[in-house]
Amino acid sequence: MCVRRVVPNLRTEATAENAEFYGLLGFEEVMNHGWIATLASPRNPAAQISLMSEDATAPVVPDLSIEVEDVDALYAVLRERGAEIVHPLTDEEWGVRRFFVRDPDGRVVNVLGHSRVP
Repeated sequence: MCVRRVVPNLRTEATAENAEFYGLLGFEEVMNHGWIATLASPRNPAAQISLMSEDATAPVVPDLSIEVEDVDALYAVLRERGAEIVHPLTDEEWGVRRFFVRDPDGRVVNVLGHSRVP
């Protein structure tokens, strides 16, 4: 399975203050949906952090997001292995296909792939 990127998700009600703080560390906002803002390094765009107040369609804020090459295949493997699926495989209106799974320590992982343009 090819992992494309891993992004920590920080739950916060102080998005602007955190964006300013992480800006001092070299991050710039690259996406903002209101409930989630993603910051990235301009020189290394794969170096990212997300600030989340909630999740728009899922029951919990995930601890981290992992973008993979084939989200459907990984979903099938994890279900077969009996992993706890916290949020089912879903096509989101903002262009990702994703599901949430709980890791052995209880962290919630948002596993996603970007939708392919036909």
